[in-house]
Amino acid sequence: MNRREFAKLFGGSVAAWPLTAQAQKLPVIGFLNGGDPGAFADRLAGFHDGLREVGFVDKQNVAIEYRWAKGQLGRLPALAVELANLPVNVIAATGNLASGVAAKAVTTTIPIVFISGPDPVKAGLVAGLNRPGGNATGVFTSNDVIGAKRLQIIRDLVPATGKIAMLENPTAPGSDTEAQSMRATASAAGVQLITLEASTRAAVEQAFATLGREKAGALIVPADPFLTNERDHIIALAARHRVPTIYNDRVFGVAGGLLSYGPSLPEGYRQVGRYVGMILKGAKPADLPVVQPTKFELVINRKTAATLSLAIPDRLLAIADEVID
Repeated sequence: MNRREFAKLFGGSVAAWPLTAQAQKLPVIGFLNGGDPGAFADRLAGFHDGLREVGFVDKQNVAIEYRWAKGQLGRLPALAVELANLPVNVIAATGNLASGVAAKAVTTTIPIVFISGPDPVKAGLVAGLNRPGGNATGVFTSNDVIGAKRLQIIRDLVPATGKIAMLENPTAPGSDTEAQSMRATASAAGVQLITLEASTRAAVEQAFATLGREKAGALIVPADPFLTNERDHIIALAARHRVPTIYNDRVFGVAGGLLSYGPSLPEGYRQVGRYVGMILKGAKPADLPVVQPTKFELVINRKTAATLSLAIPDRLLAIADEVID
């Protein structure tokens, strides 16, 4: 199934569904995401798998209302209001912290299940990881810890570089905190980290131009719905500028990116689906602890490495979960 077919099946508008759901008294899930269905196809499949594990199948015994911001995170608050006003029984606030923040701002009663890289406690989504309290719970992917590991991996590949760049979407909640943490980590490792703002396609292209002028020896692309939407464009720019780049998700490595390291996001979305289903069956978000991932994936694209005239160290190949030739 290609991305367009998948989007039609799972990600398109289901405007006709609320009336059907009302007539059949089906519960309605609001699915809120900062990206678009094509770029998030594998994660959306994980979400449906999680729902299925607890007994819910879309259009059979549950209806799903999708709202996609398509990389424009500023649209999320209005989309969250739309979902709350339908109303829905539970909101799956996915993509990153911005969706959870938008959902939390419009309701204190509708249950929310989020997936977030930045700390959801610091963001005010939950009172604590083990005891969330309130109407929200979900998955916390620990961007700060994973970012430090990405820095270590890219340095293992290009140890001589003293300057590394990182894309940052300034419109995403928590991005400034993540950037500060990464700068501190880089400084401790004796590396200068340059953060390059990227919240539009033009800004992404400008970031790569700046990267070249600054003579940065490598690039880090963190988790962000807009950057995921721009996946193919970013990979092409990295190839054009011949900059070794490490990404946040295996879909980048599979699509031609040099390296990717991060949690299994389809598994994270599967957990969101499980929690949504459990809540539909009567569980309370306050009683469901925030889950942190245990499975992480290092993907190496050796074909891309060859085009950059890079030799992958044996120590990285030994720990890789997937090597693409």
